Amino acid sequence: MRGYRFDFRCYRRRFLQPLVTNHGIWHTREGIIVCLGGCGYGEIAPISWFGSETLEEALDFCHQLPAEVTEEMIFSIPDSLPACQFGFESALGGIGNGEWGVGSGEVKDEDCNTSLISSPLPPAPCPSASLLPSGEGALSQWERLWKQGYRTFKWKIGVDAISNELEIFELLTRSLPPAAKLRLDANGGLSYEEAKLWLGICDHIPANIEFLEQPLPVSQFSAMLELSANFQTAIALDESVATLQQLENCFQQGWRGIFVIKPGIAGSPSRLRDFCQKHQIDAVFSSVFETEIGRKAALQLAAELSLKNRAVGFGINHFLEPTEKPEFKCP
Repeated sequence: MRGYRFDFRCYRRRFLQPLVTNHGIWHTREGIIVCLGGCGYGEIAPISWFGSETLEEALDFCHQLPAEVTEEMIFSIPDSLPACQFGFESALGGIGNGEWGVGSGEVKDEDCNTSLISSPLPPAPCPSASLLPSGEGALSQWERLWKQGYRTFKWKIGVDAISNELEIFELLTRSLPPAAKLRLDANGGLSYEEAKLWLGICDHIPANIEFLEQPLPVSQFSAMLELSANFQTAIALDESVATLQQLENCFQQGWRGIFVIKPGIAGSPSRLRDFCQKHQIDAVFSSVFETEIGRKAALQLAAELSLKNRAVGFGINHFLEPTEKPEFKCP
């Protein structure tokens, strides 16, 4: 079986302002860029608190691999390493296709020196949603993003007292243009009563609330099923479907609402593609704050699998500093 030369490098990107979610405060994005022979590139960008492996587990896996890997090894990566599955399959799919300016044929060591991480990408295949700052920062940021062409916005809730957030929410929905769509993301941080309050308010305001994302913790799946049936405002699962295994479990348990899929941590792209095509699910594809390498692979999946033309959640560049460019020297 054919083998491919393998190398990898780590990267660090600081958030220009710390990202605040119900899971805590995120200061730095760290990940791994993998390089396969023929200079196919992939990205491993774990989020352990979201359900993937840790960065340390991903690094340990990379360190254990030989200097030459086979397709059999790549497709045998265990489900406990979903970000690694995504990174290696993406790199395998990019070998020799010339998409990054590297043609097929003999590959020299210097070809693996890359400026890809910060290189410009073609336009997204679907409209893109932009993440607003949490709290009052959203009130001063949406207009600048609107001028940049964004029409769908995502705002984190469940990070402050609900009375404060509802007050800001009222101001935000009053100020947004009628054509704007707003997504509320609780990251599983609401109580059942708080979720009912948010959904009730969203049902009765003129603003275009596209959905409430993951209102309750993963353990309260049946309660989210109940809420979905009792309110007009749509609910989207996120943390509950972080990996392909979780996605399959929730579908088997009866979820037919919106699925937020983060390809970078979902697992095998080929198996994810098969599942989405088989079941024709209503999917929203979202970023894990990856670099342009991982983003390109994720957006390719979104272009194939987005059935309802929902805005993809990749409008996040204004949160991160430019990426340092690792030097690759493939063995």
